[in-house]
Amino acid sequence: MSPRPAPTRSLDGVHTVLTPEYVEFNFVLAGLYSRFLAWLVDTVIVVFGAIAVLSALQGIGAVSQGFLSAFAAVIWFLLDWGYGIALEAAWSGQTVGKRLLSLRVIQESGVRIGFYHAVLRNLVRPLDRLPAMYLVGGLAALGSRSRQRLGDLLAGTLVVRERRLTVPADITRPAGETALLQDALFLSRVKRLSPEERELVFSAALRREELGMEARLSLFAALAKRLEEEVDLAKPAHLSDEKLVLLVAAALARSEGGSVVRRDVHRRAV
Repeated sequence: MSPRPAPTRSLDGVHTVLTPEYVEFNFVLAGLYSRFLAWLVDTVIVVFGAIAVLSALQGIGAVSQGFLSAFAAVIWFLLDWGYGIALEAAWSGQTVGKRLLSLRVIQESGVRIGFYHAVLRNLVRPLDRLPAMYLVGGLAALGSRSRQRLGDLLAGTLVVRERRLTVPADITRPAGETALLQDALFLSRVKRLSPEERELVFSAALRREELGMEARLSLFAALAKRLEEEVDLAKPAHLSDEKLVLLVAAALARSEGGSVVRRDVHRRAV
């Protein structure tokens, strides 16, 4: 179920993406205050990390007192840029600060960022920081409908808010045929789904009662087909497309402790 290009639009405080299945994702944009707090947390981590590295190197005699200042600048440079790039690439757009504040960097198309995007948005940080305390980046974000600083504009990324939602019991414990939930092969293939793909499955499961019959059949047929094609998830002949997707949602909910990241999602008329 690999990501596909999708139309987007921006409203005040909301970034909207329409998927090929005509499911509309409304991403709540992160405010400047929460982003600033996340940056403060990350800065403290980088500062103490640099101090710890320099103290360790000095303790073992790897750096002389004369070279300490110059070496400190190199260490700061590597940690300052490397910290953001490494964590955002490895944690799907999050650093420690963003995780604590429930923020995440995503692409404008609504899918998770890759290493390329993490590098671009972090390499522009020195410009965003000018003249101090991210004044240039803050002004750029205030002037952007999607609250993007210069690094985000270059990388095609934005920062959104997340919150956890408890999954209803009818999804975590579906009625009827549930043998697949004990099938190790089925569960292993479900785990291959990306965060965006998981969210799409949950969104369909949560909103299915709001759809007309034709739209409901069309949506679950498309999702079941993509599950079969992308993660090789074979559908037993006796199961409907909707039942397969609901079992996938149940397996995901159990693996994630009964809660999922919530974003406002609804079916849009074709």
